Amino acid sequence: MSATMSTTPPQSPGYQLPKEHYLNATYGIRSWLLTTDHKRIALLYLASVTFFFFVGGIFATMIRIHLLTPQGYLVTPETYNKLFTMHGVAMIFFFLIPSIPAVLGNFLIPLMIGAKDVAFPKLNLLSWYIYITGGCFVLYSFATGGLDTGWTFYTPLSSVYSNSAVTPAILGIFINGFSSILTGLNFVVTIHTMRAPGMTWFRLPLFVWAQYSTSIIFILGTPVIAITLLLAGLERMFHLGFFNPALGGDPILFQHLFWFYSHPAVYIMILPAMGVVSEIIPTFARKPIFGYTFIAASSIAIAVIGFFVWAHHMFLTGESTYAALAFSLLSYLVAIPSAVKVFNWTSTLYKGSISYDTPMLYALGFIGLFLIGGLTGLFLACLGLDIHIHDTYFVVAHFHYIMVGGAVMGYVGGLHFWWPKITGKIYPEFLARLAAVILFIGFNLTFFPQFILGYLGMPRRYHDYPPEFQVLNVMSTAGASILALGYLLPMLYLTWSMRYGKVAGPNPWPATGLEWRTPSPPPTENFEVTPVVNWEPYDYKNRPDLGLATPTAPTLAPAHGDD
Repeated sequence: MSATMSTTPPQSPGYQLPKEHYLNATYGIRSWLLTTDHKRIALLYLASVTFFFFVGGIFATMIRIHLLTPQGYLVTPETYNKLFTMHGVAMIFFFLIPSIPAVLGNFLIPLMIGAKDVAFPKLNLLSWYIYITGGCFVLYSFATGGLDTGWTFYTPLSSVYSNSAVTPAILGIFINGFSSILTGLNFVVTIHTMRAPGMTWFRLPLFVWAQYSTSIIFILGTPVIAITLLLAGLERMFHLGFFNPALGGDPILFQHLFWFYSHPAVYIMILPAMGVVSEIIPTFARKPIFGYTFIAASSIAIAVIGFFVWAHHMFLTGESTYAALAFSLLSYLVAIPSAVKVFNWTSTLYKGSISYDTPMLYALGFIGLFLIGGLTGLFLACLGLDIHIHDTYFVVAHFHYIMVGGAVMGYVGGLHFWWPKITGKIYPEFLARLAAVILFIGFNLTFFPQFILGYLGMPRRYHDYPPEFQVLNVMSTAGASILALGYLLPMLYLTWSMRYGKVAGPNPWPATGLEWRTPSPPPTENFEVTPVVNWEPYDYKNRPDLGLATPTAPTLAPAHGDD
């Protein structure tokens, strides 16, 4: 394996930003709020999910400061319950689930398949307005008493006993569900019907396969959680007996319905990040991806099998032993397609000419952290061990290794990888690498001690704890402060680069995808002529335009109708 360390991405000599592109096509805030350009809608989502990320981050900061001492003097127990609930709601429903699909997926899918836009541009804009509307209801809930039910909204706590502002939060998440459904529908139709000539299913970028699989979960799973929370809200407002035992309801039914969506929702968050890594690895290893077909198939397998493992969250609810054994087996089974991806990424790296640019650092960090998160998930799928570590900080650590170590690392890595395409500018590479290293160190210092805390028996969601756990909690809080710096740095230098960064050129890495064959930033309709794809994906051996070996160069053909 050979390795190189470039200082900045290569630039096209004398390249100038195009005079007309999607960022300057029309000026004024009204043109943005009424746009149907998928690229502008992606940036609207980028601003929105970033806002909710920092809202959730503020709550997380207060949680970690409170847990510096065993007695927790910062907030009252009631306020602490609200902090971890609002942190979870903001991060999961309004950041993690929409971040990669709504931002990177919206921006890239038409570019990657050679289309002018998504299939339903007005529906795409509507999905963003629905997201904002749902977010406003949740923010109203935060501001008028907060939430104290946990992000899972377990009944009868949420539907009967809680005195917090549960109803507007449930309504906000219900509304937001329509945004996910419309986005998933738009992506599926776009991928089926708008691929460029020659862009067969097995020439699709793996990022598109990941988004397609995620969209299936959006369409099939989101209605379940929306209806479930609506029933909980109706029970709360009108005292209907869906889940309240006093009224003839069944609280375990709520858990079945909730987790039938919410475990596949884990794959909504992680599958797109896997797609990002599948684009970054071959680009910076200068090799074709190993096992393209298996990686594509594993994305579909994760989406399908993910719907059959929900009850592993419920081993301690009294379900039958035989059901628990079946769900335990299925939980081990769903790890296989994830392992396929990790093995294939590793095989791609083998004997590659690797350059450790910033996106590659995030991709490698993703693999390491996701590996820890995935392996610890097997502990939770083990019936005997789950009895000991259920509802402890072991679960918190496992979840964050998947969601923050996996989904967020993939999201930030993807932003760095495609930032030159989005803005036409290069960010400062040294600061970007520094931020990646800080984020990796801060993350592990924050969450690895929580594995030990959970194994030793510290329950999650408790506002105080025995003094013997303080050292590990102090380590976790110290790591959170480092992690916060790792997130703030990219926000600062990426924003700075939009105005002061060097011009990137159309293909600064260089990479093989269609999105790199259009100017940076792209024109409003993406391509001046409709591309014709006559090369295989990730073909770094036979691309003369990339300075590699010779045979057939990709061609561009004049546009014909809506092809």
